[in-house]
Amino acid sequence: MSRVTARATGLWFTPLGESRWRVTRPWPAGLRGYVHSYAGYWERGRPVPYQVRVVPNGRVAVVINLGQPFARVRRPGEAGATAVGSLVAGLEDGPRVLAHPGGQEAIRVELTPVGAYRLFALPLRELTNRVVELDEIFGRDTRFLVERLATTPDWAARFDLLDAALLARLADGPEAAPEVHHAWRLLAGAGGALPVTRLADEVGWSQGHLVRRFTQQIGLAPKTAARVLRFHRAVGLLTREGAEPGAVAAACGFYDQAHLNRDFRALGETTPGQVAAARWAEGAQARQAR
Repeated sequence: MSRVTARATGLWFTPLGESRWRVTRPWPAGLRGYVHSYAGYWERGRPVPYQVRVVPNGRVAVVINLGQPFARVRRPGEAGATAVGSLVAGLEDGPRVLAHPGGQEAIRVELTPVGAYRLFALPLRELTNRVVELDEIFGRDTRFLVERLATTPDWAARFDLLDAALLARLADGPEAAPEVHHAWRLLAGAGGALPVTRLADEVGWSQGHLVRRFTQQIGLAPKTAARVLRFHRAVGLLTREGAEPGAVAAACGFYDQAHLNRDFRALGETTPGQVAAARWAEGAQARQAR
């Protein structure tokens, strides 16, 4: 898909269909290691309602809504419809369905768990499998930041405001324990294909101590985090043209294809075949608009 760059500002604009666009730019050095990605999104023309299924990816998401809020954010099978504006989604071990009425304009930031721990200044286990309004995390200044972003029409200026806000919070936030940070870096680098015993040996802690500290600061137990990372890597490989589930299972460290199938049902309520055939974008599977 073609992209257009605004060279003076370093912005990259990518069309995501007939009416949706994505814009991003490199983030400053002070955010590296804490931010995995960030981008702005907006729609042109008549609003079109849509739904997406988001599956676990080992990242914490911050969505700053500058337009219409989400109409529903729920686990599959849950009842109820609650409007959610700007939000934080913690690490998850299952899928979540997001319904939007259309007319989207938002900024989405994906954080590494150690970045989220420092930015939010709270134990990430408190956010596991939860979606909360952004002001519950950032406090009363959230509304002022969102209003400034919404009333600033230029994307470069918006990103400048966002960078400044993130850097200010990071400067005062707590650091994850070096051992937890190292364990996460090893696990993420291996795509989840490391046993807890190996992680404990690498950081010099007992397994029990590692599990307790890792779960508190990262949000998932090491074994569950490994499972999510392995699943996420497999999803990425399966979306490539010509991918074979058996080869993907072997490449990602599953025992066999049956093991791959079980984890896809448990973590994504889907199958490898459905992932390979569906339209995916940035970890989300498009669903029929309602």
